[in-house]
Formats: sequence, C-alpha cells, structure tokens
Amino acid sequence: MEWLGPEEWAAVGLSLKVAFWAMIVALLPGVLVAYALARWQFAGKQVVNVLVHLPLVLPPVATGYLLLVTFGTQGPIGGMLQQLGIVIAFRWTGAALAAAVMAFPLLVRSIRLSIEAIDPKLEQAAATLGASRVRVFLTVTLPLMLPGILAGMVLAFAKAMGEFGATITFVSNIPGQTRTLPSAIYAFLQVPGGENAAMRLVVVSIVVAAGALILSEVIARRIAKRVGQA
Repeated sequence: MEWLGPEEWAAVGLSLKVAFWAMIVALLPGVLVAYALARWQFAGKQVVNVLVHLPLVLPPVATGYLLLVTFGTQGPIGGMLQQLGIVIAFRWTGAALAAAVMAFPLLVRSIRLSIEAIDPKLEQAAATLGASRVRVFLTVTLPLMLPGILAGMVLAFAKAMGEFGATITFVSNIPGQTRTLPSAIYAFLQVPGGENAAMRLVVVSIVVAAGALILSEVIARRIAKRVGQA
C-alpha cells in the first residue's frame, strides 16, 4: 500500500474510524428498535417504522441538513451540547453520527428479519419453564438472532464507509478532520491530475467493502451452524 500518499492514508484511517463508531453507536438502539418492531404491538408503531426507514428514501443531503439544524451549534440539541463543551458539527464525531443515521435502517431491517424468523414457540416454551423475559431473551432469542445482528453490523459498517451526502452537508470536507474516503474521492476529482489518487481510493473502498462482506458471511455461517447444533 506504499502507493497511497499521506492525505490518502488519512482519509482511509478516518473512514475506518468513522465507520466503526457509527456501527457501535447504532448497534444497541438498532437491536432495541428491531425487537420492538418485530415483537411488540403499540400505538404509533407504523410511525416509528416510517421514521426508522426515512433516511433510505430521503436525499442524503436533506438528512445532513436536518442533522445540521438539530446538532449544529445553533440547533436545539447542538446548542445544549455546546454549553457542555461538546461540539459535533464539523468534527469527525459528527461524521460518525451522520453515518450512523444513514446506516441505521439497514441495521434495523437485518436484525428485525432475523427476529421474525425465530419461532415464537421456542420463547414461549422457555417462559413456561419459569424463565423471565430477560432470561428468555438472553438465552433463546439473542443466540438465534446473532447472524442477523452480525449481518446488520457489516451492512452498517459498509454503508458508513461509503456515506457521502449527509456527511459532507453536516461536517463539510475538512482535510484530516472530516474528509472520509468518499469526500476525498470527490475532492481529488475536482483538481487537475487527481484522477489517479481518486482511483486508488476507489480500489481501497472496494477491497475494504468486499473483505467485510466476505468475513461477515463466514462468521454468520459459523454462528448459525453452532446455534443449530446447540
């Protein structure tokens, strides 16, 4: 990888950092929301479902603008955070937040499908044996939904690696701070002679994304096999 320059390496490293934290930030809320949508009946369920999937159909720039007016220093949440000394807009943490929001629907959908594939009779059988709801979830539901969680995490990571529209709108394109792989590719294409650097970063993006998908498939199959043998 010596053919990557310092600026390109910085974009790769920042993208991996942003994608990792976006995946981590979205994981726990994603599991909770997916479980609620798959198993619970409550008022406003359809509204929640629409809100969860809204980033998939909204223009990414619109999502980024909504994040800016909400979490910017003049926004309702961003203003309160600023008083605590926390600034998200135009920081790498803001890029992670934008990527997490854009990846959240894919994470939730993957986990929800895995939960809906679980036979409720298995959970009911455990409950009739005296297990509490928490124990049923930890010993029955969670192991069976692990392949879906893993698949969702990988999809979230890959989506976060490739996120551009919401990120550049919310945190701009600042070298060394918010310039992720997609932003760097865009920046290189705007300057004469930058095509080679852009192509190198495209190759890196393909390798990272393909590697993540292959790894997830291998791990998911092993987990599913172990769960099936349990």
